[in-house]
Amino acid sequence: VTSVSQTLEDVFGFKSFRPGQEEVVGALMAGDHVLAVMPTGGGKSLCYQLPAILKHGITIVVSPLIALMQNQVAQMRALGIAAETVNSGRSRMDKAEIWRRMQDGSIRLLYLSPELLAGERVLRAFERLPIEQIIVDEAHCISQWGHDFRPEYSGLGDLRRRFPKAVIGAFTATADQTTREDIRSRLFGEAPNRLFVQGFDRPNIKIAVAEKSRPEQQLLRLLKNEPGPQGIVYRLSRKKTEATAEVLQHAGFKALSYHAGLDSSVREKVLDRFLSEPDVIVVATIAFGMGIDKPDVRFVYHLDLPSNLEAYYQEIGRAGRDGLPAEAMLLYGFDDIRLRRMMIDGSEASEDRKRVDRRRLDALLAFTEATSCRRQALLGYFGETSMPCGSCDRCLDPPVLKDVSDLARAIFETMQQTGMGFGQAHILDIVRGEKTAKVTQRSHDRLATFGVLKAHDRRVLQSAVRQFYAAHYVEVDIAGHGALKLTDRGRAVLADGATVALDLKAHAEPVKRPGRRSAAVADPANQQLLVRLKELRLALAKERGVPAYVVFSDASLIDMANRRPRNEAEFMGMHGVGYKKCQEFAPPFLKALADYAQA
Repeated sequence: VTSVSQTLEDVFGFKSFRPGQEEVVGALMAGDHVLAVMPTGGGKSLCYQLPAILKHGITIVVSPLIALMQNQVAQMRALGIAAETVNSGRSRMDKAEIWRRMQDGSIRLLYLSPELLAGERVLRAFERLPIEQIIVDEAHCISQWGHDFRPEYSGLGDLRRRFPKAVIGAFTATADQTTREDIRSRLFGEAPNRLFVQGFDRPNIKIAVAEKSRPEQQLLRLLKNEPGPQGIVYRLSRKKTEATAEVLQHAGFKALSYHAGLDSSVREKVLDRFLSEPDVIVVATIAFGMGIDKPDVRFVYHLDLPSNLEAYYQEIGRAGRDGLPAEAMLLYGFDDIRLRRMMIDGSEASEDRKRVDRRRLDALLAFTEATSCRRQALLGYFGETSMPCGSCDRCLDPPVLKDVSDLARAIFETMQQTGMGFGQAHILDIVRGEKTAKVTQRSHDRLATFGVLKAHDRRVLQSAVRQFYAAHYVEVDIAGHGALKLTDRGRAVLADGATVALDLKAHAEPVKRPGRRSAAVADPANQQLLVRLKELRLALAKERGVPAYVVFSDASLIDMANRRPRNEAEFMGMHGVGYKKCQEFAPPFLKALADYAQA
């Protein structure tokens, strides 16, 4: 009988497990139902793929996107594993052939959508097959409290009853305590199950947050002098994705827009180019989400505020899945906060759901306004503690908090004196002493606070109001066209003289990278060789019609560039090289290495 460790090395080409993987694999092999919360890039897929190889029956993997299923199947086939996917894009003949192969036992892994598995006809057919494992990927989608709840997942709660002999495994990268308990209740009911929370830390991702000011110009500064950028830029609307992609194109970048409004064939082409070509930047809405299983994304930049910390964590988690250094930058402003709160208040969700969404947005705002380590704040939300990371923007450039109580009282008094019926722009016009038509028509130039803050840069005051809003000193009356109103906390500043301390900047500073990026290869002399290996990988991938990382990950190529194997035995010892990949790819890569050495 082949051992777990032997299969890990022979098939997947890994000498050892990543943290947390061995325990999850052991539980599934022992027949335990499992909920595993593991960080993106932490190797969740291997945890159920390896048992699928060793078990005698079939493993069904429920996955939310066709692209994700296709990529997983391509990777499995590259490893010599019999895997298939059934989706709306497959012909009747294809489906019949797949069904025949499932019946004769030649398929070990089948990927399909939750909608298909919910069909009574499909369920009855599967009940006649030896189903040993049912894996629910992106399991947070089944929870009503998950940040990406999908109604089509709700039918999966009946799987345990329909397949009492199958082991059920649920995997996700983002689930707080409330979401985890909901997943367990829906999938496992009263059945015993094991929970594995590996942790949320992604230390290779450098995190930064900055005030938004002409975000597309800030983006260009981030990308300046960047050799061959490969990353994702998130925007809130379809219109913004297209406009930002156009700005990048004019600046000479290979940029593509992606959103739900595009024809499905166009979206597929964009995704295919992003997965297969080097140096592609995708500017996208959150529609470009799950299924982006690409290991070498070097950055994720948000030019608009995400909906909550779970969504933010999952979105930045698409960077650096190969373990190499990556960056996450979030830009946001006052209007972002107002718009997000308006979206929650105006949704058709229940009041319970709205209350949870508001709380989660508040947690995100607390993260953006954090005055200490960003990583500590992010992990703290998920119930983890850590030492300061030393690489985020707050660690590298700690803020200096200033007592701005007088400034706060001037703005709050102005809001009160004007009946709390005006927005930010008008309030700041008054305190800065600007005699606009609106100010003079309403005689607001006669208020005691008129001009009291004229010595302050307008951008300083805008930053202050944004922080007042995030910290709940003020709120925005959505129905009142964005009028600022004092909360109980804001009234306490006027009534009791409470102290207000903020991190004020004179203006939105030029965006800097959150940390110095480490070299991809330990020995700089190997950089040119790495470039040649990547070119070969791309050519081989195009021949096979698969993404480049299906051939080899960057980590594998870096290992080759550093260690330079000379024969198949040495090649077999490279990171991520199993028997199947050694047989198929050793000849061309060994030749490339030999040619480079000779040159």
